[in-house]
Amino acid sequence: MLKNILDLSRFNKKLIMLLIDSITVVIVLLLSFSTRMGYWYIPEQDVMFLIISSPFLALPIFTYFGLYKAVIRYINFIVLLDVLKAVLLYSLIWGMFGFLTAPQEIPRSIIFINCAFSILSIGGLRVFAYFLFKNSFSQGNNQKNSLIYGAGEAGIQLVSVLEHSSSSFPIGFIDDSKELQGRKIKGLNVYSVDEIANMIHDVDEILIAMPSISKLKKLSIINKIDLYPLKVKVLPGMEELVNGKVELSDLREISINDLLWRDIVEPNKNLLSKNITNKTVLVSGAGGSIGSELCRRIILLNPKVLILYEISELALYNIQKELSSVNTLPKNIYPILGSVNDKNRMTRVFQKFNVDTVYHAAAYKHVPMVELNTTEGVNNNIFGTLNCALVAMEQSVETFVLISSDKAVRPSNTMGATKRIAELILQSLSAKQEITKFTIVRFGNVLGSSGSVIPLFKQQIKDGGPLTVTDQKVVRYFMTIKEAVELVIQSGAMGLGGDVFVLNMGNPVKIDDLARKMVRLSGLQIKDSSNPGGDIEIKYTGLRPGEKLFEELLIGDNVSDTENPLIMRAKEDMLTWDELKLILEDLKLSSKDFNYKEIRSILIRVVPGFKPQSPIVDILHKN
Repeated sequence: MLKNILDLSRFNKKLIMLLIDSITVVIVLLLSFSTRMGYWYIPEQDVMFLIISSPFLALPIFTYFGLYKAVIRYINFIVLLDVLKAVLLYSLIWGMFGFLTAPQEIPRSIIFINCAFSILSIGGLRVFAYFLFKNSFSQGNNQKNSLIYGAGEAGIQLVSVLEHSSSSFPIGFIDDSKELQGRKIKGLNVYSVDEIANMIHDVDEILIAMPSISKLKKLSIINKIDLYPLKVKVLPGMEELVNGKVELSDLREISINDLLWRDIVEPNKNLLSKNITNKTVLVSGAGGSIGSELCRRIILLNPKVLILYEISELALYNIQKELSSVNTLPKNIYPILGSVNDKNRMTRVFQKFNVDTVYHAAAYKHVPMVELNTTEGVNNNIFGTLNCALVAMEQSVETFVLISSDKAVRPSNTMGATKRIAELILQSLSAKQEITKFTIVRFGNVLGSSGSVIPLFKQQIKDGGPLTVTDQKVVRYFMTIKEAVELVIQSGAMGLGGDVFVLNMGNPVKIDDLARKMVRLSGLQIKDSSNPGGDIEIKYTGLRPGEKLFEELLIGDNVSDTENPLIMRAKEDMLTWDELKLILEDLKLSSKDFNYKEIRSILIRVVPGFKPQSPIVDILHKN
């Protein structure tokens, strides 16, 4: 029955309310007279006309005060206040009309009795319907019971929004303020975070409505909530809210960025613009994770020309289309299809545009993939870098910045070894000339990059598991792409030539802990021997070829600070160009001949600390 009423159109529901109110005001008037007379009063014809015609007076007044615009299941104090105003006005006008038109005198007390009874009946019916339909609607439409973390202004706004939502229903606040705990705000109790345990079976999700708090405070709150298998959503910072107003669409799921605490250092605007503003900038690997984010940031810094150099046609098309849609001067963006191994094409590009700054992000960086395709990793990461660097020198490029990796430090895989040799190339070329400033920036994993574990975990949770973790002890450093790119640009501007800059990645994160936290914050439970009825299982697959448990950022201990506390300058051993040139010639021949044993031997000889974690597994290798 209730479901049938809920399924009616808004117009039909309004007709039902009009009919009920019409009957109610008539019955209330009869009761008012009977109460005043002390017996069941049967009015005479003229008084009966006044009573029967009362809806023609009441309903327009009720409509004027918006009593039929309010949705009953979301009724609140404001609606009841409108009921009070409407009934008072209706009772007063009806009484005056009765005194003027009734042939026999109507007792003055009837006005007050009618007013009191009308308030109780008109308002009471709506309150009754509110509780009746609230439960029915929640059950029929799978509304989630929500606790609002934060009883401040944003939390109160969010409650008002949720009262008109079909997806979530607010059942209370959580707040750390002891002054607020135990009180009621907007009719909802305010609880402490410790009381969640007693409500766990009645709560579906927790909505963090504290947009002004620091990232450290937000992480502290998330860690408290993490004890319970409840879905968690969060409002963004105040700067992301439109006019400071909360909307339901502002709520988003907890991201990995919310789980990592790092000191936020505002970028130095002078360093950001130094090598970019009014300069001709080329980004190699412009369609990749780092390369595309570099392009997004560079275009905001007003370069004279931005050249997108990329071997993947689809990736190049996507980033060129994206940048052109937001750039006010799309004609200064040039998409160039090409390989970093095509030195002639690169030379032509550098000559035509007179390039000032290069950000070399083109690289094969997926560890297991490079292990399976060793020669391509060598050709792209080593000789592709060599080609770019030599062309930059020949064309008198001012600044050349290499995007390196923490896997270049005491590498356990081919990818890391090739990136370390790429670093050695820039160090040695820098020492033999003073035209181009070569700079190396080394950092760890970035969130959301291709091959990142975070998107994989999200998809696996969506698919119902299992989550695949290589090893229970494996740890990794993480940084957002946006932050990494801003630090890369600033590092390049600080470079004097041959510098190795290392980004402060904060504390390493245990991947197993991260996986478990992501499951719990999705409102699910880990399925294991202690909880066989859980939702998501974690499966340990073992380290893949070339992987190691821990990554490092520094080869030695000779490191100094810079003006940015998140950027360190490392002093590391290097080879002269004459020494390195002979090694590269041998490596080139070995790669051309697909001599995998010799390739590995050279890499071990050149890269200190290179200890391969797996045998040669290249697909084309003859065992």
